[in-house]
Amino acid sequence: MKLNRSSTRPLLLITALMLLAAMAVLIVSCRDGAQEAASGAQISGATEDINAIAEARGLTPADVAAAVKTYTPSGMHDEYYEFASGGQSGQVYVIGIPSMRILKQIAVFTPEPWQGFGYGELGTMELLAQGGETVYGDPLIWADTHHPALSETDGDYDGQWLFINDKANARVAVIDLRDFETKQIVKNPITLSDHGGTFVTPDTDYIVEGGQYAMPLGFAYSSIENYEADYRGMITFWKFDREAGRIDKSQSFAIELPPYFQDLCDSGKLASEGWVFCNSLNTEMATGGVEQGNPPFESGASQRDMDYLHVFNLEKAKEVYAAGNYDLINEFPVISLQTAIDEGLLYYVPEPKSPHGVDVTPDGEFMVVAGKLDPHVTVFSFDKLQAAIAAGTSETDVFGVPVLNFDAVMEAQVELGLGPLHTQYDDKGYAYTSLFLDSAVARWSLGGSADAKNDDPPWTLVTKTPVQYNIGHLTAAEGDTVSPDGKYLVAMNKWAVDRFLPVGPLLPQNFQLLDISGTGADMPVIYDMALPDGEPHYGQIIKADKIKAWDVYPEVGWNPHTQAVDANAPKQGEERIERDGNEVQVYMTAIRSHFTPEHVEIQAGDHVVWHITNVERAMDATHGFTIPSYNIHVSIEPGETVTFEFDAKNSGVFSYYCTEFCSALHLEMMGYMLIAPSDSASADN
Repeated sequence: MKLNRSSTRPLLLITALMLLAAMAVLIVSCRDGAQEAASGAQISGATEDINAIAEARGLTPADVAAAVKTYTPSGMHDEYYEFASGGQSGQVYVIGIPSMRILKQIAVFTPEPWQGFGYGELGTMELLAQGGETVYGDPLIWADTHHPALSETDGDYDGQWLFINDKANARVAVIDLRDFETKQIVKNPITLSDHGGTFVTPDTDYIVEGGQYAMPLGFAYSSIENYEADYRGMITFWKFDREAGRIDKSQSFAIELPPYFQDLCDSGKLASEGWVFCNSLNTEMATGGVEQGNPPFESGASQRDMDYLHVFNLEKAKEVYAAGNYDLINEFPVISLQTAIDEGLLYYVPEPKSPHGVDVTPDGEFMVVAGKLDPHVTVFSFDKLQAAIAAGTSETDVFGVPVLNFDAVMEAQVELGLGPLHTQYDDKGYAYTSLFLDSAVARWSLGGSADAKNDDPPWTLVTKTPVQYNIGHLTAAEGDTVSPDGKYLVAMNKWAVDRFLPVGPLLPQNFQLLDISGTGADMPVIYDMALPDGEPHYGQIIKADKIKAWDVYPEVGWNPHTQAVDANAPKQGEERIERDGNEVQVYMTAIRSHFTPEHVEIQAGDHVVWHITNVERAMDATHGFTIPSYNIHVSIEPGETVTFEFDAKNSGVFSYYCTEFCSALHLEMMGYMLIAPSDSASADN
């Protein structure tokens, strides 16, 4: 019998009471004996109020259950971090799970005012300069972050480093998870854009960056008429020096590829370690040009039934590079396409057209490919792949790259729905695939070593959960590792439409949290989270206890860019102003609620180098510093030393102050910079 809404009220009450009782048990278990009775009494006495609230708001028992699953009381920490791309902000979001609270925005490729990233502080200005310039010599200050990747040890997240790419400008950044700050930006010297980044090998020896739109390598000009001859794709293997915490450009290399659009990649693991897999599209080599009567890109690049999964033998590629068998393009080592063919570094496997995701299973036995225009996911066997390579093939593409037989390598095809894109995994032998056109997450069962982990037949669709709307990526707890957790999954939806309060025509996008701890059809959406920046693309979820973030910097005077004490760090009692000609060095300390010195007297025309040390050792005792009219703002965390510089162009009086509320006398934490006219007597400091 179908129940009407009023008939669900008793069920709502019962459900709410059961859930609250469970909460009482949890809370009581966390308190001492004296608090137990009080906690229990509070919850017991609140049940009528809770039910009244649920009734008034029209909440169902499922709503109440979802609220309990995600509610994280004040002072209680989340179980997981999610590191998610910030899309067109050029940054990275840090999100707590299951609360779905935004904890931080990590400044990466673009200026970020709260943290003073790119607003005068020398370290961040140097980082942005590292990221390169436009082809016209202007600094790059816009980015499109796409795919964050956590560092791994033995195929498991280790919580030490985070990497992310900038699709717009083919850049890769390194973030230190001790202080959640960017330490390095590298610009790819042979291509302008990437999409297939970043992906790490199981021990983070290499960071994989795949290009996307084919172009002449090294930024040379060539007419579009010469597309097949002169345009090329690429894949870059950035060597990561874990001890230094930096990409070692001197030990990195790329492989030239045909002018297909290389897309997302994944590194092999366990059984397939030492190999790398990347999707491609536009094997038609369409070049668009509707204004000239040509088919548009989207249709021209979708004519063939199959594109090519790129299969790279990374171990052999490393040997070829070490032997010096490469060319230099813009002073960067590039293994030529012909060498890659001759040395057996590159193979193709036909894959359903317009694929987007390729995801290696936790055991490394299979590669799952989702084709946007195919309702199936296609599963390739690594063992069959190796057998096909060993057997050899006479089939090649037009550039001579060996093409392996589809049927010889394919393990299974699972029909899931419309618009499959990306796949993640859990600990119960299930895979989860985003369905863009269906606006759903599909749960399906794996075969091979995962077959015994659940009761469902292998390679079978189990259930689909609707999400809102048009999901792109998805990320499961530890879902890219050799030992996924399951439990939670975040659907990263492209559209929100009607899910939130109206904010004008430009709408937020929607992260939805799914509970995947159950089996079978049990996979509900339990939280909707609006995102305030455009196109947050992908994320990874890591156990919170793997992150060993510092509460304060290890020593007073710490420079986060070198992760060591700064030689110029001002110390208490040694604050001063030094002049050498027209260069002035200011050595300042900050402590609640005081800057020393409080008066900085200089002259117009001086070049000023200003050092500030936050001498606080208390957690969260951050100070900010700004000078009006100079576009200078720095954030100074406990123990940190920052340095900025500027030219005092005109005389005048400028107040400086602390921008981070730090004490009851915060407004009094200020001082004056007095710039005397250049023809006045020098202020001897």
